[in-house]
Amino acid sequence: MKSSINLGIDLGSRLSKLVVLNEREIVYTAITDTGVNPRQTAVKLLDNALQELKLEREQIDKIYSTGYGRNIVPFSDLRISEISCHAKGCHYFFPSAATVIDIGGQDSKVMLLDAKGKVVDFTMNDKCAAGTGRFLEVTANILESTVDELGELSARSKEDIDIDSTCVVFAESEIIGLIAAGNESAEIINAVHRSIACRIKNLIAPMNWQQPVVFTGGVAKNCGMQKSISAILEVALLIPQNSLITGALGAALFAYEGNN
Repeated sequence: MKSSINLGIDLGSRLSKLVVLNEREIVYTAITDTGVNPRQTAVKLLDNALQELKLEREQIDKIYSTGYGRNIVPFSDLRISEISCHAKGCHYFFPSAATVIDIGGQDSKVMLLDAKGKVVDFTMNDKCAAGTGRFLEVTANILESTVDELGELSARSKEDIDIDSTCVVFAESEIIGLIAAGNESAEIINAVHRSIACRIKNLIAPMNWQQPVVFTGGVAKNCGMQKSISAILEVALLIPQNSLITGALGAALFAYEGNN
């Protein structure tokens, strides 16, 4: 009996991710900037995967897509909501997961899962950048740093200061004011991390959430954000080894199940 090879692609607003499964084992992953032509990016991701794995398109049983651009992936057999896919991917890594916090470049989401990894409730913040990775990008730009450096820099913070603005536009002015007042970059970055964590707390508070809590998405790679959310929610967080691929992984898992 031949093995079942399935593929999931998460075409996001900023990053696009692809996962290939052989049965339920991850055999290939790829991450790239979505760019100005998401459709072309999706095609290139597929072509690269086939080349690396030495496969023909016909050898892929099913391809499911998710993310903002899921409807424009030209080779997708089925489009799945990113809520379901992130939950599925996190359940794969952590079967006991009860709550998933996903923070990406443009939105943040909280999902409650049952014992089988199915979403039973969710909420999301997609109308304001203050609780998303965009806030970190703005901060890094002001402080002449990179997003990847923010976590390590915030660890040097020696005192807590607050950012009161609930809008990135106003928070940007507040950060500039903090710099002018002589505050160190580490304290400012830490304040931004705690501000985002507070937004997540407000998002999750009305929900009947439980532990274990998984933190995923691109922002989950930031150790400063991990520390702030853990402290604000007073819980230990589970972090996938590759927090960027959970959506694409979930799509690939749905494809596998749809093919068997």
